[in-house]
Amino acid sequence: MVAILVKELKEMMRDGRIKIVAIISLILLVISSITGINQYQKKNKQYAESTSKERTIWETQEEKNPHSAAHYGTYVFKPKFALSVFDYGVTTYTGNSIFIEAHNQNEASFSEATDQTSLARFGTLSINFVLLYIFPLLVILLGYNTYTKEKEQQTLLLIKSQGIAPLKLVLGKWLATFLPILILTTLVFLTVGVVLTQLEDLVFFNWAKLWTLLVLYLCYYLIITSITILISMWSKSSGISLIACLLIWILFGFISPKIATNVANIKNPYPSKFEFNTSIENDKKNGLDGHNPWNEAAKKLEEETLQNYGVESIEQLPFNYVGFRMQKGEEHEAEIYKKHYGLLKNIAKKQNDTYKSLSFLTPFIAFRFLSMELANSSDYLHWKFSEAVEKYRIEKQQFLNYDIKDNSVYGERGYKMSSEKFKKLPKFSFAPPPLLELLKDNQQNLLFLFLWIAIPFIGLLVTSKKI
Repeated sequence: MVAILVKELKEMMRDGRIKIVAIISLILLVISSITGINQYQKKNKQYAESTSKERTIWETQEEKNPHSAAHYGTYVFKPKFALSVFDYGVTTYTGNSIFIEAHNQNEASFSEATDQTSLARFGTLSINFVLLYIFPLLVILLGYNTYTKEKEQQTLLLIKSQGIAPLKLVLGKWLATFLPILILTTLVFLTVGVVLTQLEDLVFFNWAKLWTLLVLYLCYYLIITSITILISMWSKSSGISLIACLLIWILFGFISPKIATNVANIKNPYPSKFEFNTSIENDKKNGLDGHNPWNEAAKKLEEETLQNYGVESIEQLPFNYVGFRMQKGEEHEAEIYKKHYGLLKNIAKKQNDTYKSLSFLTPFIAFRFLSMELANSSDYLHWKFSEAVEKYRIEKQQFLNYDIKDNSVYGERGYKMSSEKFKKLPKFSFAPPPLLELLKDNQQNLLFLFLWIAIPFIGLLVTSKKI
């Protein structure tokens, strides 16, 4: 088996086409790595500066009415996760910041896609693009004629006559095809990981996630390697083998994911923006309005509050009822937003479940979900970030409304909170889910990926005995 491995590697080194493709791939990889790291460094610097400036603006406000400050609002920003340089995921489209204010749950804005030109539709040169699309082509080029060349040169019988076992023959060729990509990919991850650790203000870099992401890419290449060798074993000529391998590459990376996406979207469509906003406004009209003490829900809250405190009028309450009512209104509106955004999240989950259920069409689907999760660039992480921002928004409103409730008197006009108290509002923070939680939530994807590894490899072993 070692002799077969050495023989195959020597032949690869002599093949000028492989050298040219390998050099081109390396050049693309170096360019994409430098570009990706520079972009991450720039965006991370922008994140740090924006967060600092926005906090400074908030803390340096002059004394004002707390509810006016609530309407004045502030921005919170999504961190730039280090491993996203390997997989941009959906971060280009989901937005980088959310404006938090009284009475409204805003969506993320200022996405990178809005600043891109029409040329962006042709794709972006990134580490992920090279690893996900170019490297599989390199695997195909290394292995498409592994067996067919022996048939065409009539050396297969000569190899067999030397007494080599069919299993050792296929394993030697399989290892020879996979070994170069294994070494190259490992060097890429190690180099980029080391460079990232040298950057200032590195956010949420995790070596365990990096190595797990490396293993996932290697698993994907294992699948491509096994299928490529298997096709070479079945094919009558190198030309047929190459065409079949390229068709598989197109099917895996382009056609099947697009089919799965269309099926998921048709099966679970989103409501229009108008329908979504109209539903929220209708629920708001029928609920508690913190500004309107005469609506039905506000009167009911007043009666319950008076009864709970055993007093006859809101003037007798041990706090300013206005601040209390406004906070309850905020909490009621938050429940409305939670309900409607929960419906959107449920649709997104159904779409993802439909998409994942079609993983039998291609290992690309399961691998892509896992890759985005580990790189902290998935839609799941964006939902987690949005939920964390909404929780912080309610806490911020409570901080301001309860200042009115606890430090002013009912009927008092012109109350202002001291400028120093703005500094006491806790800062927003967000951390991605840990590795074990991500792996636990992606058991189905891991199972599909394992099956895609096992089935072609078993096919190799079975076919080797028949040739």
